[in-house]
Amino acid sequence: MKKQIIITLLIAATALGGCNFPSADADLKDSVQVSLLNTEGKEVGQATLSEHPKGVHILLKAEGLTPGVKAIHFHEKASCEKPTFETAGAHFNPTGKEHGFENPKGYHLGDLPNIEVGEDGKVELETVSPAVVLAEGKSNSLLDADGSAIIIHEKADDYKTDPSGNSGARIVCGAISK
Repeated sequence: MKKQIIITLLIAATALGGCNFPSADADLKDSVQVSLLNTEGKEVGQATLSEHPKGVHILLKAEGLTPGVKAIHFHEKASCEKPTFETAGAHFNPTGKEHGFENPKGYHLGDLPNIEVGEDGKVELETVSPAVVLAEGKSNSLLDADGSAIIIHEKADDYKTDPSGNSGARIVCGAISK
C-alpha cells in the first residue's frame, strides 16, 4: 500500500508540477461539463474538463461512493449505459500502448492517477492530464467522433496489469462529448 501511495503522489506531483490552474474567473469557453452517474443512473457528481497549456485540466467532485482508493480512467466512447458502463469501451488508447504507469511498454493515454474516496463517500480531484486534449481533430482528443467517458472503478489501479490494472467493475461513468 505504501508503494502505491508513493507512486500516486509521484504521478500527481509530476502532473501538477508547475501548473497554474485556471481561476474561477478564467475563460472556460473550451470546457466540457460532465455529469457523473452511478450504476443505477443517479447523478453522483460533476466533472469539468478544460484546455490547459499542459493538457486537460480535470476538476471532479463526486459523493455517495464506497470509501477507499479507486482507479479513474478515460474510456473510448461517450456512452454510459447502466449498470455496467461497458458501452464506454476500453481505456482511451489511440497510441496502442499497454496499460499502466509502471509498464515499460508505455501507458494508455486514458490512464490517470488513483483517487481516494473519503470515509464520507466524497472525492474531489483536481489534476492535469498531459496526455490528452479537447481540441477536435487531434489523435489524442477526448472529443473525437464518438467522444469519450470518464470512469471510476471499484478498486485501485495497480499501474501495471494490462489492460485495466485489476481495477474491477465500473461504478461511475460520465460521458464526454461536444
